[in-house]
Amino acid sequence: MTAADQQQKPSVERRPGGAGDRLRGYGRDLARSVWAPTTRSVRHWALASVVVNVGITVTGAAVRLTGSGLGCPTWPRCTPGSFVPAPHDDHSPLNMAIEFGNRLLAFLVLAVAVGCVVAVVRMAPRRRSLVRLAAVQPAGVLVQALWGGLVVRSLLNPVTVSVHFLLSTGMIMAAFALYARSGEGDAPPRRLVHRDIRTLGFVLVAAVFVLLVAGVVVTGTGPHSGDVAASRFDFDIETIARLHADIVWVVLGLTFALLFALHVTDSPGRARRGALVLLAVELAQGVIGYVQYWLAVPALLVGLHVFGSTLVWIAGLRVVFLMRSRGPLGAVAPARDERDEARAYS
Repeated sequence: MTAADQQQKPSVERRPGGAGDRLRGYGRDLARSVWAPTTRSVRHWALASVVVNVGITVTGAAVRLTGSGLGCPTWPRCTPGSFVPAPHDDHSPLNMAIEFGNRLLAFLVLAVAVGCVVAVVRMAPRRRSLVRLAAVQPAGVLVQALWGGLVVRSLLNPVTVSVHFLLSTGMIMAAFALYARSGEGDAPPRRLVHRDIRTLGFVLVAAVFVLLVAGVVVTGTGPHSGDVAASRFDFDIETIARLHADIVWVVLGLTFALLFALHVTDSPGRARRGALVLLAVELAQGVIGYVQYWLAVPALLVGLHVFGSTLVWIAGLRVVFLMRSRGPLGAVAPARDERDEARAYS
């Protein structure tokens, strides 16, 4: 054996335990990010919350699109007498596995939600604004779980299914707000654009929410109910689809107006870029929407459309946050008496 071989031998012998060591290291880093958080790790937890909430929204749509909405026909059990899938004459093993898998994802969302809460509570100095936003996460998971039980017990009534999706958009909004606020200070909000432009941004976000509501009505009227036993809205599908498309054009018009206003007023570049990203996502979502309509709403494109709707929602919220500032990290809100004095001289 040469001297070079002897020098390389120790590193070769350590390789079998390398993967285990890395996993243990990842586990320690994960625990440290919760128990001894930094500003960066809190922001990562908030981003993870956004991702998992989008994920469970899309997988929830996949449950419906695969006809697995009642794959687990009872709640909180999957089948009568069992919390896990058990042979059932009325439901195939695949449908049961899909629905049960989506239920299991709720535990991942809950774990991330708890991680967010612990991280912001352990953060030094503690920021009450982040604690309040983080507390929404586990509370929202509980509400969603209970509402999911109502969805099952109502045999996928389109009203309960629609509210289930809209609750998910609320969870995404709270998670994104936590992500945005964790990257800035706690100084009073300062507008970076003209007041009317910021108002236009709020109107745009409201229009996007109306678009989401119209989308769930279309979904509750058309095919892909989730199960043959599910009821449907008693609307004309073409009329509802056209109304949905009209709202799309309103949202696009408001986005163009916002872009134009940001450009002519020489607003901050980050706000203009945010509006451009929103427009790009809207256009892509519009293309998917029209193609799925022309192709008689195939399940795959419907799933992509649901994913796109979450991206439009996030991009719209992001624009609003980009049009104001709360100062850099570390900036704090003035004391009450200082605020009163500032108002007296303003």
